[in-house]
Amino acid sequence: MSTKKTKTSSKPRATTARKSSYAQAGVDVNLGNRVKSGIGALVRPTHGREVLGGIGGFGGLFRPDFKGRGIKDPVLVSSVDGVGTKLKIAFATDKHDTIGEDLVNHCINDIAVTGARPLFFLDYIAAAKLDPRVLKQIITGLSRACKAAGCALIGGETAQMPGLYGEGEYDLAGSITGVADRKDLLDGNRVKVGDALVGLPSNGLHTNGYSLARKVLLDLLDLKLTDRPAGLGTTVGAELLKVHRSYLPAFDKLAKMKGKPLHAAAHITGGGLIDNLPRVLPKNCDALIDPGSWKVPAIFGIIGKGGNVDPLEMYQVFNMGIGMVLVVPGKEGEKIAKALGGKVIGGIIKGSGIVRFFPEPGR
Repeated sequence: MSTKKTKTSSKPRATTARKSSYAQAGVDVNLGNRVKSGIGALVRPTHGREVLGGIGGFGGLFRPDFKGRGIKDPVLVSSVDGVGTKLKIAFATDKHDTIGEDLVNHCINDIAVTGARPLFFLDYIAAAKLDPRVLKQIITGLSRACKAAGCALIGGETAQMPGLYGEGEYDLAGSITGVADRKDLLDGNRVKVGDALVGLPSNGLHTNGYSLARKVLLDLLDLKLTDRPAGLGTTVGAELLKVHRSYLPAFDKLAKMKGKPLHAAAHITGGGLIDNLPRVLPKNCDALIDPGSWKVPAIFGIIGKGGNVDPLEMYQVFNMGIGMVLVVPGKEGEKIAKALGGKVIGGIIKGSGIVRFFPEPGR
C-alpha cells in the first residue's frame, strides 16, 4: 500500500488490501457482495411480467394481474416455513441443491390446501460464513421449484452470523404468497358425513420427523448415510434427501374437474395424519382412516421397529406415506383417486373433529 499523501476527497474510500475490522470479527462484507452478485442469473428464469425491477433492492416488486388469472375477488394467502433438521443431512452429504426444492414445495402445499396458487417466494439463508458453492446449490434448488410452479423468486436475505452456526452449517427458511378467488377458498365448511378421504403418496419423510429419524437411524441403529438397509432400495442418505413432493399439479387437475369436487385438503406435515386432518374437520365430523389401505414406505418401518416407536406416535410424527389428503364426495372418491395416483384411505363419519383409525395401527 502506497504511503504517498493525497488530497482529501468527498468520495468514499476505496477498499484496501487491509482486512477490515468487521471481517476480522467474522463477517466479510466483500465476500457477501461477491456471493450475492451471481444470484440474479439464477432466479431470473422464475420472473414473469408481474415482477418489476430486479434482485438486490430493499424489497421485491410484484404487480399481479388478477383479471388475467380470472379472479374476481382476490384473497392473498401467505405462509412461512423451514425444513427443520433435514438440513443436517444436507450438511453431512454435502448435497445442497434439493433442500431449496423441499422448502418451496412445502410452502406451496401449505397454501394450496386453502385453494391458493403461488405468486411469489422469498428466502432467508444464514450461515457463519457464506460459501459461494453451497449458496449456488441452494438458490438453484429454490429457483428450480419456483419455476416448476410458476412462482416468482423475487428476493431474500443472506446473512453472515459467526458464532451462531457451526462450520459448514446454515439455516434456511422461506415465505410464500399466493392468491385465491374468495368463492374458491377451502376452509372445511364443505366437509360432510359420507365424504371420501383420498390420500396422495408422499416421497418419503418430506421435511418432518428428522430429529427422531436421525436419532433412530444414525444413533440407535448406528447406520451410516452410505449404508443400504434391507428393503430400503437405496442409501440412507439418498432416502432422507428425497425431495418434498409438490401437490400443485394434483390441485390443478382437481380445479378442472366438473363440479369442482374438492371439499377440503390437508397437507400432512409435522403432526402427521392425527394432528393435520382435524384442521379441516367440522366439529361434528371425524375422519375414519384404514391404515391398511395403502403401502407404507419401508423407511417408516425401519424407524418404527428400530426405535421401538409406538405405532400411533408414528402416525403423529411422520406422514407414513401419505403427503396430502383430499376430502371429496364419497361417490367420486375412487375416480378421483385413480386420476391423481392416490388411494381412498377412509371417509368422513359423525364425530367430534378427530381422526380415528380402524383397525388401530399395531393391532
